[in-house]
Amino acid sequence: MTFYVTQEINEKAKQLVNYALYKFNLKHFPVDLRGNYEEMNIFLKDENDNIRGGILAEVCWNWLEIHTLMIDEDIRKSGFGTNLLLELEQMALAKQCDFIKVDTLSFQALEFYEKHGYQVFGTLYNVGRDFKHYYLKKDLTKKK
Repeated sequence: MTFYVTQEINEKAKQLVNYALYKFNLKHFPVDLRGNYEEMNIFLKDENDNIRGGILAEVCWNWLEIHTLMIDEDIRKSGFGTNLLLELEQMALAKQCDFIKVDTLSFQALEFYEKHGYQVFGTLYNVGRDFKHYYLKKDLTKKK
């Protein structure tokens, strides 16, 4: 049998690799968490139906992971990010998530997340040479 490595943009191949990992992971998670995967995207729109911000996230087993939180620069510091984050946290609680995880760069939203109870659990240095990459978590359930 011969194998070779390719580099390409191939959605079908990407889906096959992701699905193979998903099937492997299922063998290791409790039955009640299997299939607990769902995109959780919320958007901020203006009166003209223009997207002005949003959160792109997903529930994965017993946590929610935020991939992107963005508010247009001209309306930042107006409470919209807080409103979206609090709504997402309620959605995570309704889905019985135990925690939320997110990452941010040092020039982005570290203080914003810390203000909302997220705690840094890891840091990468020398990101883009001058920055740090923070990994944060917020527990949603009381420890037993």
